[in-house]
Amino acid sequence: MRWASGLAVWLGFTGVLAADLPGSHDLPGVPRFPKAEIVDFRADAEVQRVYPQGPVRRISNQVRYEAQVAVEGSLTAVTYQLPRDQQGSQAFETTREALQAQGAELLYWCKGRTCGSSSLWANAVFGNAVLYGPDDQQNYLLARLADAGGESLLACYGITRGNRRAYLHVEQLQAGSPLGELLPDPATLLRQLRSSGELRLPRLTGEPQPAWSDLLARSLNLDSTLRVSLAGAQAAAWREALIQQRVRAARLELDDVEGPGLVLRLLR
Repeated sequence: MRWASGLAVWLGFTGVLAADLPGSHDLPGVPRFPKAEIVDFRADAEVQRVYPQGPVRRISNQVRYEAQVAVEGSLTAVTYQLPRDQQGSQAFETTREALQAQGAELLYWCKGRTCGSSSLWANAVFGNAVLYGPDDQQNYLLARLADAGGESLLACYGITRGNRRAYLHVEQLQAGSPLGELLPDPATLLRQLRSSGELRLPRLTGEPQPAWSDLLARSLNLDSTLRVSLAGAQAAAWREALIQQRVRAARLELDDVEGPGLVLRLLR
């Protein structure tokens, strides 16, 4: 397993603390934030989970998601309490970067009030009231992991409560049957592109797929000022597909660097 070089030193600080719940443990591939303690742990051999792919809101007294992923399988969930001088967003970002360094594909990623109600995330989604805090202090992601044949999902939620105590909740669900095609939402792709300057899509190795062409076009058209370069063996074909989806040609350049799949890079 390859790790980003910047994580190597950070990983040296990890380790199981005496204050952890008896019988609890970290999730494989999810590094522990320094001095974090496990305060809640759950392992179930067979569960059904619904993970939001959009803001969580209550409408007509019903919890509503804009989109969701429903899956059955084995679940392991870990809740960490962070040291008092740390924010939930710090642990969340470190975890996100570690997951993506391992090839995880983000299906949904939101920050602050764009996630919806923290109360609903804590109680309706994760069933853990300790995760409730101000709406503007929350972060959430849903990722498809690269290992186990891509049949494993990981959800991560970070929060800093009103009393300044911060928590990070991570749970991994190994699906009992193939997950099939799972598409991210356009805003998540745009957030990735802006955060790191590039968007890597290693699964897109062949000719442009209509569903992905539409998705990428909708993502790029969320900000019509962005210009990107496209790299990969089929980059020229993807450029034409995006133009057909009404992305202005002037916003799309070709990069002669080839690699696995399709790579979009932000042009400054």
